[in-house]
Parts: sequence; C-alpha cells; structure tokens
Amino acid sequence: MIFDDDADILQVCSIVLKRKGFEVLAEDNCDSLLEKIQEFAPLVILMDNQIPSIGGIKATQMIKSTESTRNIPVIFFSANTDIARLSQLAGSEYYLQKPFDIAELESIVVKAVESNG
Repeated sequence: MIFDDDADILQVCSIVLKRKGFEVLAEDNCDSLLEKIQEFAPLVILMDNQIPSIGGIKATQMIKSTESTRNIPVIFFSANTDIARLSQLAGSEYYLQKPFDIAELESIVVKAVESNG
C-alpha cells in the first residue's frame, strides 16, 4: 500500500511492485487512513512525509499506535535530507530517500515483507 500525493511516484512504484508480483493499492491522501489499511490488509506500507491531510509522521504514528495495524512494516519515504530522523520520529521500521532507484525500492519492499513473514 502506497501513500503519496505525487501521481508520478504512485505510478512508478505501482508498476515496479506489480512487476515483482505484489498487489498494490495507491492512495494520494491519508483520509480514512486506518479504515483503508484495515480493508486492504497490506503486507507493507510506503508512507510519504508530505502526504495530505495529516502528513506522514502523524499517519505513521497512528498506524503504529493502533493494535490492528501496528505490526505492518512502514517504509517512510521523502526527499527531505533528514529522513533518518523523520523516520525515527514517525516510528517506521525503514526509510527510503527520494529520489530512489528502482532496485532500492524493490529491495527495501522485499526486505520489509520478509521481516513481517
């Protein structure tokens, strides 16, 4: 499951991950965040830092503080140069610096899914 307000990022990530055999749900906002996650039941979540309406840090904190979603690995991704600190603040297990290459995206998603296996 991907949360990013950039249509190009959503499209690229969706194409790459579908080619790897993943089912992908792309969202351009965090409205009804927990309901969407509980309905789709993703193996991993990619969360943008600047996602409307509450932002990636608060969205990730909500995911991690909710019993039914807390064990889903979150990959925090952003173009912010302070992404390691932001990821830690959010409570995500992984982070991915934008711009990223396709191999990095594939690798971190597979790692996150396997860690949750």
